[in-house]
Amino acid sequence: MSSNIKNMTQGKPGTLILAFAIPLMAGNIFQQLYTVVDTMVVGKFLGVQALAALGASDWLNWMMLGIIQGLTQGFAIKMAQEFGAENHKLLRRVIGNSGVLAIVFSLILTAAGQILAEPVLLILKTPKEILPNTILYIRIMFMGIPIVMIYNFLACILRSMGDSKAPLHAMIIASLTNIVLDILFVFYFHWGIAGAAVATLIAQMISSVFCLWKIRRIEIVSLSREDFSVERGLAVGLVRLGLPMAFQNGIIAIGGMIVQSVVNGFGVIFIAGFTATNKLYGLLEIAATSYGYAMVTYTGQNLGAGKLKRIRSGVRAALAVAIATSVVIAAVMIVTGKWILGCFISGNPMQVEQAMEIAYFYLVMMSVCLPILYFLHVVRSAIQGMGNTFLPMLSGIAEFVMRTLTALLLPLFIGEVGIFYAEILAWAGADVVLAVSYAVVVRKLEGKLE
Repeated sequence: MSSNIKNMTQGKPGTLILAFAIPLMAGNIFQQLYTVVDTMVVGKFLGVQALAALGASDWLNWMMLGIIQGLTQGFAIKMAQEFGAENHKLLRRVIGNSGVLAIVFSLILTAAGQILAEPVLLILKTPKEILPNTILYIRIMFMGIPIVMIYNFLACILRSMGDSKAPLHAMIIASLTNIVLDILFVFYFHWGIAGAAVATLIAQMISSVFCLWKIRRIEIVSLSREDFSVERGLAVGLVRLGLPMAFQNGIIAIGGMIVQSVVNGFGVIFIAGFTATNKLYGLLEIAATSYGYAMVTYTGQNLGAGKLKRIRSGVRAALAVAIATSVVIAAVMIVTGKWILGCFISGNPMQVEQAMEIAYFYLVMMSVCLPILYFLHVVRSAIQGMGNTFLPMLSGIAEFVMRTLTALLLPLFIGEVGIFYAEILAWAGADVVLAVSYAVVVRKLEGKLE
């Protein structure tokens, strides 16, 4: 067995969760690094309009990524439960069946993405001057959906068994590759915005190969041909776990696209400023997603082992650490935000000043409210790890409603600034649903475990 595999059913919960999350945070930093480098290269070398074109595709791209991550994370819940129960034979069948489902869904999503990309961008009122570049970028990204699916599937296998170091190493390799290819394709080959997309996909492919190599070294998941034979009951169970999470991410992204359609009506300068801050969104939630992955694995393994008390104590420990982390990140972003944002924006001085004012105001607002987002990630992931993906889906619907209503109505009363409240109120709406959902799920499990 790989030395990185970790059984999280024994030991101090807070220490285990933090130790698992730290490599994921580092991995997320490198993942965000190549997203940020894409933005920097495009913004600095190609200008404000190219940056706006990249931003106009953000939520559509995120929707597809969210669906993929939702599916694979749903599959990983079952993997973590069987690993915690030490049922390695069933674990192998879960991995094999999940792999087949991942291939099928990736083909469906690739076709859907190519068909719907342009119509959706038109519905979102993407400005005509940036529409061609936006369509080009998103079509290339959608052609790489199978690559993105493979990486997320392989990374979820590793994380479900407590290995958070291999995904870190994969992201380091991918980030360095992406930085080199970004500069090569955009600056030297003059491929424009298409070069940034191609560089990202090649980097993701390399990270997938690395994850596969690590998995093949784990004895307990040495798969046979029989493990890939689809079992109807098992496959249906996996889809029932994955689809609500995919739907949850998808509907959150649709809300984001509605916000983007409103933003698109405010002009290219506003889009550029809004995009610059959105590119830092990943840095703001970088630890939150890591704690989330840790909680899915931690609660999944402990549910498999029948240890409810450990789940409850783990959630409390994770919330304390996560909220403290959010305060530190918020302070850092407020202090250094203007300097970081300056790396994304170029153009004539007046354009830069206007875009910077928009971007920094939005960044400060999100930073101050960051603990709300961190609560969301920890509690939602804990519920998912306990095998309930329906109630977290309802929190996604709450996000959608709050984000959409705020974006459509608030700017009518207070102008452009109203759009900045959409994200924060979406987090708050989800938190209310999740707090109630967590109490319901734990109460139901109390009669079954310990």
